[in-house]
Amino acid sequence: MENDINQSDNEFKIFGMNIENLSIFYGLFLIIWGIIISLISGSNSFTSYIPSILGLPIFIFSYLSIKFVSKKKMFMHIVVLIGLIIFLGGLDLIRSILTKNAFVNYWADASKLMMMLTGLFFTIQCVRSFIHTRKIKELNN
Repeated sequence: MENDINQSDNEFKIFGMNIENLSIFYGLFLIIWGIIISLISGSNSFTSYIPSILGLPIFIFSYLSIKFVSKKKMFMHIVVLIGLIIFLGGLDLIRSILTKNAFVNYWADASKLMMMLTGLFFTIQCVRSFIHTRKIKELNN
């Protein structure tokens, strides 16, 4: 059965990309999201750029993991930690829902929702990649 997730060739892939390339794409997505949302909303708030601020280190460390393969494990662990922080930051939307203030500030809560959903998805994919890599390593030993 053909699906989006392919673990052939001893490399974990999602949407046809290895985890490093997915991370670069995700970092760029976050950077662009923060800039566009800040422009669309007309926000002068520093907080509207939080996705961009968190996307930048994901982009940088993902690039470094490709450039310096011997340090890939360390760089990708930093990347997944930032992904987890993104997910946790997005959970602030729950506070807005509980206080019945959800989407009063539409753009801020849209960003929180995006961070919660994409941060969770990204973190899960990184963990799956780590597990896959460990299994392949064990098989080769």
